[in-house]
Amino acid sequence: MIRVSMKDISAGAGRIGLITLDRPEKKNALTPEMLDRLIGAVGEVRQASAIVLEGNGAAFCAGFDLTLCRENSDALRVLLTGLSRAIRVLRACEGPVVIAAHGAALAGGCALLGGADYVVTHTEAKIGYPVVRLGVSPAVSAPFLRQSIGDGRTRERMLDSSLISGWDALRMGLAHECIEDAGKVRDRAMVVAEQFTAKPRWGLAATKRWMNEVDGSGDDARAEGGLEASLALVGSPEERERLAALWKN
Repeated sequence: MIRVSMKDISAGAGRIGLITLDRPEKKNALTPEMLDRLIGAVGEVRQASAIVLEGNGAAFCAGFDLTLCRENSDALRVLLTGLSRAIRVLRACEGPVVIAAHGAALAGGCALLGGADYVVTHTEAKIGYPVVRLGVSPAVSAPFLRQSIGDGRTRERMLDSSLISGWDALRMGLAHECIEDAGKVRDRAMVVAEQFTAKPRWGLAATKRWMNEVDGSGDDARAEGGLEASLALVGSPEERERLAALWKN
C-alpha cells in the first residue's frame, strides 16, 4: 500500500525519492500499517536530495479508513498517533519534501501537507478537515498547519469543516503552486523536486534545520500537545454517536 522508488537525475545532480500512497480503490485512505510504512519509507529515501510524496488513483489521500474504527475501538487512537509521527518525520527530512496533492487531501490527508516544504495542487482539488462533523478533533495537525498559514487561518480551518479548493489553498498558503490540470500535478511536483536537487544539498539541509528551529517544527512538546488534544476525544459519546450514524448511512 506504499511504494518507494528512487529516480536518478543527471550525473552529479542527486536523486529524488518517490513515495506513493498506493491504495487507489480506497482513495488512499490511511491504515495504521500504511502510516508505519510511510514512516519507514521516509527512512529508506533519506539519502535523496529531494522527496516527492504522491497518491495513486483519483485522490492524494481521503484521510483515515474509518471502517477500521467500527471493528476496533482503539483504531482511531493508533491512526492519530501514527499520523502525528508521520508528519514529524516528513518535516524533519534533510532534503526538501514536495507533496503532489491531486483530487482530494482530506482530514489525515490534509494533515500530511503539514510535513511538506512545497505543495503542488490543482484548482478543482478538495482540501480540508471534515472530521469535525464526526466529533473527531483535527488538533493533531494544528502545530504544523500554523507554520504554513498562520494562527488565524489555522483556527478557521480547524473549526470549519467545509472543504476548500486548490485555489483557496494556494491563496491562504496551504499550497505553494496550483495548476489547472489534475493529471499534471505529479509531473509538476517532480519538476519542482528536480529543481531542488540542482541546489547545494548540504546548504539546503542546514537551512531546513534552522528553519525548523525557528518555526518550531522540531518542538516535540508542541506536536505532542496537538496529538493529546485529538486523543482526548477518542471514545467520547459524541464521537461514537456520530461515527455510528455515519455507518448507518
